[in-house]
Amino acid sequence: MAAALAAAGSLPDPHALAAPAAGPRPPAAWFGDEIRRIPTTRKIVALTFNAAWDEAGIETVLTELRRRKLAATFFPTGRFAESRPAAVRAMAAAHGLGNHSHTHPYFDDLTTGERSREVQRADTAIRRASGAEPLPLFRFPYSATAPDSIADVNDLGYAAIEFTQDTNGYLGPQGGMSVDRAVQRAVDALAPGAILQMHVGSNGDGVVLDALALPRIIDAAQRQGYEIIDLRTLLTRD
Repeated sequence: MAAALAAAGSLPDPHALAAPAAGPRPPAAWFGDEIRRIPTTRKIVALTFNAAWDEAGIETVLTELRRRKLAATFFPTGRFAESRPAAVRAMAAAHGLGNHSHTHPYFDDLTTGERSREVQRADTAIRRASGAEPLPLFRFPYSATAPDSIADVNDLGYAAIEFTQDTNGYLGPQGGMSVDRAVQRAVDALAPGAILQMHVGSNGDGVVLDALALPRIIDAAQRQGYEIIDLRTLLTRD
């Protein structure tokens, strides 16, 4: 019966891309390619955090942003949202939530239908965990972008938001990183429209260098005359 209904058009094609949801939209110029810098000459910088591991560092980051009255954009995976809903609700209380896929696969290895399911499953999980409307912003796992993958997420209504620089704090001390090095990588990347990528959670040792580096990164940016902006303010509405 299900097969007959699908053939008749009564059931959606499971490999088809869903229509973009209503609500805030990325500017038209953000479609067609990955965004690694906000196109502007203004001295603005966006802070973004990926979330795919544990909750280490999240309270530190949220407390610092709250103290400074600043907003960031968090990109949780769907699995993170399912396993740590309280953390995702805490992020959503003051910040925008993007989409970082459900299981964090390499999108180059997926079909269009599989990419769609990764994005949509993550969207559902993030909505359930946060009780908020996720942003139409997608960040590729491993920053592994390709024209066909970008086109697929664009067709879902998402802009592909990558980054100007990753602090590499996620590598931790065991990966040769330190707070000083994470800060320096962020400072070296400061330019109009820069998007900084950091991470919350640890990959095994409980140390979250980006959480420790955040105050110094903000101080350095503001000393150089940069405004920390909220990506939500750049979205448009129908």
